[in-house]
Amino acid sequence: MSTVLLEKHEGYAIVTLNRPEAMNALSRELRRDFVAAFTACTEDPGIRVVILTGNGRAFCAGFDLKELGSGATDNTAEEADNAVARAMEAFNGPIIGAINGHCITGGFEMALACDILIASEDARFADTHARVGMVPGWGLSQKLPRLIGVSRAREIAFTGAPVFAAQAYEWGLVNHVVAASELLPRAVRMAQDICECVPQVLQEYRTLIQQGMSMPLDEALAWEEARAIEWAKQAAGAAIEQRRQAVLDKGRSEKS
Repeated sequence: MSTVLLEKHEGYAIVTLNRPEAMNALSRELRRDFVAAFTACTEDPGIRVVILTGNGRAFCAGFDLKELGSGATDNTAEEADNAVARAMEAFNGPIIGAINGHCITGGFEMALACDILIASEDARFADTHARVGMVPGWGLSQKLPRLIGVSRAREIAFTGAPVFAAQAYEWGLVNHVVAASELLPRAVRMAQDICECVPQVLQEYRTLIQQGMSMPLDEALAWEEARAIEWAKQAAGAAIEQRRQAVLDKGRSEKS
């Protein structure tokens, strides 16, 4: 059976890490299967959102340390390859991380590559790079401080202590915490909601947020204004009115 499962649905896909007996540790085989699954999503114009989760009691325990320790220097160098991170970056749509159980080191980095995180109540996050003698290469040292603050990120990195779901929510690391049985259904509902957005605008909006975060605020605001003007030139008034009415109708139905 494949170490990564890919299920395609209308508008979204579910990518599941599938080595439950090893807490979905990132073996070379799993990394290859993961890249193939995400590439398939990227190349399919019908897939606008990806849900990433893990099978069993863990989201991902990080690199397969048994495999890593069985080789020499060349094997260690291979682990630094960032094909997994590149595959996630290449997907031009929101990625929802449905984090079940342990989310450790390399798994933590994969979670941080997601746009939105939903965690089960038993989820726990930890960074053990420093303890096992590795340096993060998929963005953990840069993304985490920007997300939760430098001091908290240092504590996580230097101690290796776990951050449990409730604390992760309080710190702004995850968007929602739900019961384990509700984790995937909640992620699916969110993916379906996102799929109601205009695809091209969804991609543009995501790009504005991601790239704008690395710019000075005044520069980012000017860029947003320029993109808004460009989009306004292309927008069809009748289509906007039709979508506006659909949004209003949905709001009324949710209240009733």
